[in-house]
Amino acid sequence: MGPDITLSKLYKLIEESCPQLANSVQIRIKLMAEGELKDLEQFFDDLSDSFSGTEPEVHKTSVVGLFLRHMILAYSKLSFSQVFKLYTALQQYFQNGEKKTVEDADMDREDGERQMEKEELDVSVREEEVSCSGPLSQKQAEFFLSQQAALLKNDETKALTPASLQKELNNLLKFNPDFAEAHYLSYLNNLRVQDVFSSTHSLLHYFDRLILTGAEGKSNGEEGYGRSLRYAALNLAALHCRFGHYQQAELALQEAIRIAQESNDHVCLQHCLSWLYVLGQKRADSYVLLEHSVKKAVHFGLPYLASLGIQSLVQQRAFAGKTANKLMDALKDSDLLHWKHSLSELIDISIAQKTAIWRLYGRSTMALQQAQMLLSMNSLESLSAGVQQNNTESFAVALCHLAELHAEQGCFAAAGEVLKHLKERFPPNSQHAQLWMLCDQKIQFDRAMNDGKFHLADSLVTGITALNGIEGVYRKAVVLQAQNQMTEAHKLLQKLLTYCQKLKNTEMVISVLLSVAELYWRSSSPTIAMPVLLEALALSKEYRLQYLASETVLNLAYAQLILGIPEQALTLLHMAIEPILADGAILDKGRAMFLVSKCQVASAASYDPVKKAEALEAAIQNLTEAKNYFAKVDCRERIRDVSYFQARLYHALGKTQERNHCAMVFRQLHQELPSHGVPLINHL
Repeated sequence: MGPDITLSKLYKLIEESCPQLANSVQIRIKLMAEGELKDLEQFFDDLSDSFSGTEPEVHKTSVVGLFLRHMILAYSKLSFSQVFKLYTALQQYFQNGEKKTVEDADMDREDGERQMEKEELDVSVREEEVSCSGPLSQKQAEFFLSQQAALLKNDETKALTPASLQKELNNLLKFNPDFAEAHYLSYLNNLRVQDVFSSTHSLLHYFDRLILTGAEGKSNGEEGYGRSLRYAALNLAALHCRFGHYQQAELALQEAIRIAQESNDHVCLQHCLSWLYVLGQKRADSYVLLEHSVKKAVHFGLPYLASLGIQSLVQQRAFAGKTANKLMDALKDSDLLHWKHSLSELIDISIAQKTAIWRLYGRSTMALQQAQMLLSMNSLESLSAGVQQNNTESFAVALCHLAELHAEQGCFAAAGEVLKHLKERFPPNSQHAQLWMLCDQKIQFDRAMNDGKFHLADSLVTGITALNGIEGVYRKAVVLQAQNQMTEAHKLLQKLLTYCQKLKNTEMVISVLLSVAELYWRSSSPTIAMPVLLEALALSKEYRLQYLASETVLNLAYAQLILGIPEQALTLLHMAIEPILADGAILDKGRAMFLVSKCQVASAASYDPVKKAEALEAAIQNLTEAKNYFAKVDCRERIRDVSYFQARLYHALGKTQERNHCAMVFRQLHQELPSHGVPLINHL
């Protein structure tokens, strides 16, 4: 059953299907709507009479007969107040239909409606049709709620806007305040806009109504009453956890555990155990709790919780530095559970998690492959026509990774297209919009830094900080460092380092250590930078962060170059350059090739003239490759530095024409981008 169609459409459909009945239907509806309540009662009496007699007008077992009997039975169960509400709704429906008929008598409206119907074939219900100006029947209300809940899960852009949906729900609750499902949909709707008060209010009302009305069969009696109470406490804990209210979440969770233990509800206790891990995952022994949770979930035959526990365990082990092959084996085992039980949502999460793990380990090619695999998959769930099937958090994460991977390779147009698609699929008011907002801000920041527009990068820091505090503070320090405000940058980095070490955010700790080391050598203190870099290298190797390890080795080689030992720097570079060229960002590839050429030039100082000339030629080739990399990301400051070195090398080799060309490029860029007084040799 769908929502009410307009009166004119009803008349039209009847006239098209059965013209001889059309006039009788119009007269009967008008008599009931303009008459009294007894006319409505007479209508249902006449329906009952249609089954009587030796040759009844309608057989009880026919399709029409079954439908009419269902109508009569539903009407008989109504109380007097409900019958009166039904009669009032009929009058309102008739008056609205008559009013529209008078106002829209011309043929243009008919043509317009046909066009709208054609355009909306792929959409399950139009916003106009789902709006309920009067009370809906129980079936219509259930249809409306289930439809909107499905849209919120699968394709939020097709659902009503938060304000419109809340208005419709308030209208439903005005006629039936005890409609528990409407309160729950209101809770989901308030979560979309991060409204803590209203979502908590709606959730509590949902469980109040569930307990009072004894809904859903199992909630009848004492058993159902306790069940509703413990799941109410569990949901409240999850809600507080989502908004970061961990103390309140823990109290609600303890209450849920207490009630579940009294009722010996193992399923509820298993859910509580999973949430206990979420609340205590920063503790050193949290993995023990998680392993116990997975074993219990398998024991009680709860594949969803077991698989979710394995995924959480994989994430925890990834941050602890376990090898990729062991993590992928664990995910393979969970994937078997997903496909066996058709857990479509967890299949998506698993692939998105693989994407994130490969990026964490610095394998961008594998991450790209996993992201594209997820985007090309079809959902296992049956969805309505026109509904997007990939509007979950997993797909938002995969698309964000895809945008960042393209931006790292200098494909900014492709990254922009991905972000445009993200904005369409996850509008700003949707719950996963913060993912692409942060991704977009980070890409803009990196582009501004590459282009030497530090004032623009600084203006983006505020937006990044609002979405991710740690990332925002780190990028603020990067901007200060680029602007030669070394003291302020050092203070900020030291505070961030202490904070990240406390949180055990190893990836950010290593990034901060690299920035601190850069501060030291730009301040002409490379010897102080060495212990910091060695600490970063030890952490990278311990946690198997290959790409960060390669970047750290790159920085160590640069420090050795400054200290006057270029031969050792070249040896180190041979260790680090392969992963960078294979999986690194374009900017890092350019930095690596630039450093190789610097080391080659420094090492050539002790060579004989013939060998020295060969070394300089090789250095020029590497500089040309570095310049091509920098050009892809529009990093003009580094192109200027490369042009300067190339001009010097061409001058040493006596190639005047090439030297003049490079010198001209350097001069043009130097006029546009002043060096801020930083010596070129101190810039990696």
